[in-house]
Amino acid sequence: MANKHESMHIDPYEKTWIIVSILMLAVFFGAITVAGLSFGVRVPDPVARVNPTDLQASGTFAEPGLKEVAPKRYEAYIVAQTWSFNPREITVPAGSIVKFYVTSRDVQHGFKLQNTNVNMQIVPGQVSSLAVKFDEPGEYDFICTEYCGIAHATMYGKVIVVP
Repeated sequence: MANKHESMHIDPYEKTWIIVSILMLAVFFGAITVAGLSFGVRVPDPVARVNPTDLQASGTFAEPGLKEVAPKRYEAYIVAQTWSFNPREITVPAGSIVKFYVTSRDVQHGFKLQNTNVNMQIVPGQVSSLAVKFDEPGEYDFICTEYCGIAHATMYGKVIVVP
């Protein structure tokens, strides 16, 4: 019969990898916490449901585009559809905060706004939303990040930030 005070034998290599794994989990947890609290990294928020086959009938997606809701505050309504974004181009002044509302008319798409923290999966019938502040003038391209068919590479647009 084994002594109560004996510990279970663990191979030294296995013990090392257990410690490394636990340390990696702690580092990942810390990185996610810092990213969320300090750097403004946010998970896209599904804010509404829409009928993807009837977007043009009425509502905010009947005429997608940019709407000013307050000085230097905008809402951008964008519809993704097989192989294009509508609208394809948006212009805002520097210092503006733009909240993007994006949905799909047909299949799953992606919406990645280059040089920002905006990267969303766009699902038909679901409206995804993220906001970004444009401090620097320039052009910020947005692209589809989910393969949506043979002309997927032509699916892009841009946000133009003017001084």
